[in-house]
Amino acid sequence: MLIFSMLMPLQELRIVDANLNRASEGLRLLEDIARFILNDSILSQQFKNLRHNLAEETKLLGIKLLSHRDTEHDVGATHTLTLPSPSKGEGLGEAQRDLPSVITANAKRAEESLRTIEELAKLPQMSSMLNSAKFEQLRFTLYTLEQQLISRILRQDKIKRLTGLYVILDRQTLAGRNELEIAEQVIRSGVKVIQLRDKQGSKAELLPIAQEIKTFCGKYGTLFIINDYLDLALAVDADGLHIGQEDLPLPIIRQELPLDKVVGCTVRTASQAVKAQSEGADYIAVGSIFPTTTKRNATVIGVDRLRQIRQAVSSPLVAIGGINENNISQVIAAGANSAAVVSAVLNEEDIKGTVQRLMAKMKMS
Repeated sequence: MLIFSMLMPLQELRIVDANLNRASEGLRLLEDIARFILNDSILSQQFKNLRHNLAEETKLLGIKLLSHRDTEHDVGATHTLTLPSPSKGEGLGEAQRDLPSVITANAKRAEESLRTIEELAKLPQMSSMLNSAKFEQLRFTLYTLEQQLISRILRQDKIKRLTGLYVILDRQTLAGRNELEIAEQVIRSGVKVIQLRDKQGSKAELLPIAQEIKTFCGKYGTLFIINDYLDLALAVDADGLHIGQEDLPLPIIRQELPLDKVVGCTVRTASQAVKAQSEGADYIAVGSIFPTTTKRNATVIGVDRLRQIRQAVSSPLVAIGGINENNISQVIAAGANSAAVVSAVLNEEDIKGTVQRLMAKMKMS
């Protein structure tokens, strides 16, 4: 024991102990966020595994760390950090602290602590007890988990808003009518999700229209989704992108979009839905549920298929295709979180009245 103490200086043991505690505390908070806020069993288990691996790597130090802990005489124990007041333009105050900033702060806390232990483990007198490469591996694993957790949290609010009526502003259906005027009527009627779709026009023509609608949606807290075009979604800073089975693969879309953007994917089968969910789709559109005049060649899958898909995945479902006042209650009863409509709203003179009737029937389901 005497020889061991001589080989392990007090100061180094105290540094390892302090950073091990910091890392463990930070990891536990991140694990709890994944577990209790996201209800993500896989992500929470990954944080738990990381925390346990950290404990395993330092278990040989055991009681020695506790024996050399000296909180009473720690010169940094009484230091506190005062955040600058936001009113002075110097940074975020405590009142503006939100969940993403809590995640970032605790991830950085754990990452810095792991790096500290990693560097100490390279010292000759420490290398027999600590494996520097293992702590480096843990640190890089945490970088990846931090990204996954923060991306899920940043998109969570948008995903929660994917309920109710989802209106697709299809420019071919609008047939030359002013897109912004129609969007304004739809939004003022209470719709919280709008998608802009144009299968025939040029992106150059679509860009200024998308920019105007995005600005208006921002004022009312309405989600603005771009159909198909990743580059256009990026250019206007849309809230998300919607793709079909023939578009770019979901992993590529997820990689290219900023972390806070949602991605939706249209499917026709339960297997496609499971695949889309596993590849990062934030919501899944299912259709065509009924025959539709908007897409004449669309495959009609029916309400029963929607029920099958609801049983196969946990992601929010948006029913699409031929939905109107006569059948919208059926898709909600079958498990859809939202119903996407095109002509049922855009072809009506009284857009506000139509929207409100559709939403009322959804609530009655």
